[in-house]
Amino acid sequence: MFLGEFEQIVMLAVLRLERHGYGVSIRREIEKHLERAISPGALYTTLDRLEAKELLASRVRTPGQEVAGQKRCFEVTRAGLKALRDSRRVLETMWNGVRTSLGDV
Repeated sequence: MFLGEFEQIVMLAVLRLERHGYGVSIRREIEKHLERAISPGALYTTLDRLEAKELLASRVRTPGQEVAGQKRCFEVTRAGLKALRDSRRVLETMWNGVRTSLGDV
């Protein structure tokens, strides 16, 4: 399964945050690395889509469990990790040997 660019970015942010990835923290992680704002709507739509594809799983954390308030936390599933690796391999294969009139990319 090939993932779109934003799907990959979201899943990589979830991996970086380990088991502490919830909407706001995922958004902050992405914005920190991309150095641009992303809309909450785009993020939550992508999180829901990835969960429907069983590439992410979520659970609700309640007060007293490391985070304040009730939050929906995400983690990458085995299928999600495989999809990320497959997407990376496809992109690396496509980039291998690419040249432009400006030189190597």
